[in-house]
Parts: sequence; structure tokens; C-alpha cells
Amino acid sequence: MAFGLEAIDWSAPWLAPWRGVGQGLAAQVEAGHTVAQALNAADMAPVHFIPQAELPVGAAYEQHIFDTGCVPTRDGLHDFFNGLCWMHFPLAKKKLNRLQAEQIAQTGIQPVRGPARDALTVFDENAALLMAPDALWDALAAKDWQALFGPLRPLWHEATLVLFGHALLEKLVSPRKPITAHVFRAQAATNSIADMDAWLADTLSAPMLAAKPFAHLPVLGVPGWWPENEAPAFYADASVFRAPRQPVGPG
Repeated sequence: MAFGLEAIDWSAPWLAPWRGVGQGLAAQVEAGHTVAQALNAADMAPVHFIPQAELPVGAAYEQHIFDTGCVPTRDGLHDFFNGLCWMHFPLAKKKLNRLQAEQIAQTGIQPVRGPARDALTVFDENAALLMAPDALWDALAAKDWQALFGPLRPLWHEATLVLFGHALLEKLVSPRKPITAHVFRAQAATNSIADMDAWLADTLSAPMLAAKPFAHLPVLGVPGWWPENEAPAFYADASVFRAPRQPVGPG
């Protein structure tokens, strides 16, 4: 049973950083292994993957990982991509887990996450990392889509965009134009995954993420990632490429 992994198109450009390891692991799952078994066999992560059923009743998922080093894992796309992220970004994932555990220690498990825990979850699930020239980042942050994908389009050749969030990767197994990433500007020494991982582990903090340092990017708009975006009209869809919010005046 392949648990949906057979639907992954490994030729998709956004999967380039994940393809070398992920394609082989997906083949193991399709051959009959559970997702946890395939991930553990690779022996590339600083954690051990266990069946979801082994998470004790009432235990918080993040706290259990922090306390035991064991990641409860279901058989499906979501947890498969989470495991791949643990393999490629081990330092950043451990940092995020520690930050989550610190928040739980401070506030306990609440029905609604506070700003810090919410931001940590958003990053873990839906972040993308962008190394890019200032002009490109400024246009993205301003939602100046016309400049970002028009006159500044050639600058995308100087940019590196790596999808980090496992829920984001899961959604893109069935690509749709509205799928949007929370983009975090990376300033690692190089654009290698290892350098990004080390830089993230040193940089991430709960207060910084709670301040929402994200820009929003419909990822199928990235030049070279989707054939339809070669036509300028692709970006005219205001329901996807939304105008920036106007500041609310006094009174």
C-alpha cells in the first residue's frame, strides 16, 4: 500500500532538493514498508520514527518528540514529507521542536495556540526559504507582483527558493494556483541545504517568528516552476496574487 506516495511527481522543480533521498524512500513505501520503517532505514535523521499509535494518550506531539526523540508517524504524504524534512534540516527541526517544548512549558497546552506557538507551527508546516537579491525580496514583501514577475523576473535566476514546510510539500502533490507559502528570507553562507539548516538553527527564535517575518508567495508563480506562468496574464488573478492590505487610518 503506497499511502498516496505514488502520486508524487518527482520531476516537479520544487522537489529538486528532496528528490535524491525521497524518491528511494517512496519506492520502499510503495514496496510495502510503513513510512516510519522507510525513514528509519535511511538512518539520516537525529530522531527515531514510531507509529502514531505509540503516542501516549493525552501526550502533546511536540513534547513527546522533545522528551523521547521519537516522532509519531502516520502512513501518508504529510508525515512522509515531515520525515524528509527531518533528514535534510535536522538542526532546524530540532530547534523548532525545542522552541515548541519551551512554549508548552511556559503556557501549557491551551485550546488555542498563542502567537509564538502558532508562528512556530506555521513555519514548520508552510515555510519556504528564499535567498534573493534585495530588489526581489522587497517586491515580494510589498506584494508588487507586477514588478516581481515582470521587470525583476530575470533576478529569479540569482535566487534560491527551498520549500521547508511539510504541509506545503504535501499540498503541492496536487498543484493548484492558490497554494501559498510563508516565505522567510534566508541569509545563510551559501545556498546549500546544510548551510541553510545551520543558519536556521542559529537564527530561529519564538519572539522573532511571533513577529510574523513572512512574505506570502503563490509558489506556482515562481518562474520555471509552472508552464502557465510564462504568460503575464497568469499573474492578473487578484484572488491569488492579492493586493497589499491598505493601512487602517485613525478613527
